[in-house]
Order: sequence, then C-alpha cells, then structure tokens
Amino acid sequence: MSKSLKRVKAAIEAAGLETEILEMTEGTRTAEDAARAARCEVDQIMKSIIFRGEESGHVVLFLTAGGNRVSAEKASAVAGQPLGKADADLIRAETGFAIGGVAPLGHLTPIRSYYDPRLLDFDVVWAAAGTPRHVFAAAPAALLAATGAERADFTE
Repeated sequence: MSKSLKRVKAAIEAAGLETEILEMTEGTRTAEDAARAARCEVDQIMKSIIFRGEESGHVVLFLTAGGNRVSAEKASAVAGQPLGKADADLIRAETGFAIGGVAPLGHLTPIRSYYDPRLLDFDVVWAAAGTPRHVFAAAPAALLAATGAERADFTE
C-alpha cells in the first residue's frame, strides 16, 4: 500500500467515516472516468481542484461536484486573494498526492479548502483516495465535516 493511500486510510478512520477504499480496474483520473468506474452520476464524484494562492504561495483546495467547473474569478473572491495555477510539485509538496489522486483529506499540511453545496444533494459521494486508481464513498455531510472545508459559491 502506498504512503498516500495509507495516509487517506488513516484520515478516514480518524474521522470515523464508515467506508472502504476500493481499487478500480479502470482509471479514475477524470470525474467521468470515476463515475463510470463507480457506477454513479458524474456530480457524485467529489473533484479536488487546486489553485496556488498568489499572495500566500500555498495551495487552496476547492471540492466540487464532478460536472461543475470552478470559476477562477469566484474562487479568487472566496479565497480572498488572486489564484493561479498550482504546479504538480507544489500540489505534491503540500497535499502529498499526485494530480489525479488528490484526496479531500489526509494532506501533508493543513490546507484551506472550500466545498460546492451541490455535493450535499446526494446520499453518497465518491472521492479520490490518494492515487489515480483508488476511491472511496461516503455520506457528503460527514466527509465534508471531516475535511474542514467551508461552504462557498465558486462554480460557473
């Protein structure tokens, strides 16, 4: 088991979430791929969209429904600073995950995060578990509480 996967498993257990991590034979790098693999609606996929805070230099995480797009303008307003593209090295340094497998919890460092209220429209959402092939399902309210993310309007 990879270090990333172990960290997510530990964070899930610490949060008291009742779920199991599944390895998908199909890739789950995109929301569409993950929805096919999990046999759910695209919006039930919790995407982790990461920007670099231009003032802070740190990543800011936006958890959104799979079919939604993050508005850079709205996201910057929510974060209280201009946001730019976070490169793979910064994402890995601060979250501990590679692009395509960024989990909503279990990060290496505390990360400011915000969530899309659309995620609460479902009984279950699916999220990356630290690798591009591992996912887990959870009740959205419990998972979002475990992430410490703040509710915000940042989608197009």
